Amino acid sequence: MMQAVLHQFPGAHVEYRFKCRNEGFALARIADAVNDELDALCMLRFSEDELSYLRNLRYIKSDFVDFLALFHFNRKHITARAHGDDLEIEIKGPWLHTILFEIPVLAIVNESYFRAQSAGHELAEGRARLTQKLALVAAQTPSLAFSFADYGTRRRFSHEWQREVLSAVKQHVPQNFVGTSNVFFAKELGLLAVGTMAHEWLQAAQALGPRLRDSQRWAFQKWADEYRGDLGIALSDVAGLKAFMRDFDMYFCKLFDGARHDSGDPIAWGEAIINHYLANRVDPKTKTLVFSDGLTFQRAIELANHFQGRAKTAFGIGTNLTNDVGLTPLQIVLKMVRCNGQPVAKLSDTPGKTMCDDPSYLAYLKQVFEIT
Repeated sequence: MMQAVLHQFPGAHVEYRFKCRNEGFALARIADAVNDELDALCMLRFSEDELSYLRNLRYIKSDFVDFLALFHFNRKHITARAHGDDLEIEIKGPWLHTILFEIPVLAIVNESYFRAQSAGHELAEGRARLTQKLALVAAQTPSLAFSFADYGTRRRFSHEWQREVLSAVKQHVPQNFVGTSNVFFAKELGLLAVGTMAHEWLQAAQALGPRLRDSQRWAFQKWADEYRGDLGIALSDVAGLKAFMRDFDMYFCKLFDGARHDSGDPIAWGEAIINHYLANRVDPKTKTLVFSDGLTFQRAIELANHFQGRAKTAFGIGTNLTNDVGLTPLQIVLKMVRCNGQPVAKLSDTPGKTMCDDPSYLAYLKQVFEIT
């Protein structure tokens, strides 16, 4: 997304807000630790070795790597503070210079919190649980073609635990493991770097596009303009599934490789997408349904069996892979709430995931996209 922002929207200005969805979790006590880590984050620079790795990724363009050679996080764009029992994090600045904050900042909050919570025995429990999961995956028949990727950086227990998990997964179920969205570990462990567009790409289009009602269609086209058919998985839940299917017409059905589910009932979503492909004279067996909403391995395998032979499936597993160690995981997000001074929002198919700081805009967005 950052590369697309560099080429398509280099002048956009955005704001992000942090939210913890867990009830009663007092994160204010880690505010000082988070600020220390943010200071350290803003001292980092890409190494020549890392830049060389990025240049060799098929979809990364040379001018973007040249930009990254100069890039660093700017501390003035992010603030973190205690507010009562809560932790408040705000990010404001050019989209191009703030887009990379989300994942490392959420990882910092997680590791700071669990470092304070740890009793010292969690990794033993995590290893036992991981062993059971790997055995479950290994027991699946090759005909199921079950595959999954690691989407767990932002919710991980720790950096070191994620490395251990990925190393174990690569060793024990390499035929099922597609790769990781963590580009650092992809480079370090010889894995495929994978991922899709995220919500903010479509949210920003609500402010940047020519007309709100056309913002999703416009965002999909801008993505296609950037990648010319590559990286072709469309996110479906920024304005709800019905609005997505209205905008994801025959042209996009044929152009994109598939769609990603991130809220609402996954079975109902998959059935609706398959029917949508059929209605647009596209064979769903040639398309990929990517599931990434709070998955466990058991649930992912159930979904793979349900849709077997009807569409390709892929699974992005996050918390259940990188933070299942016996402690209650944090449900934290860092979402864009404004772009170029205008409110933007995600209208999720799961009501608790909707996030917007302007109720009047949220009501208008629902009206425009005919969401009741």
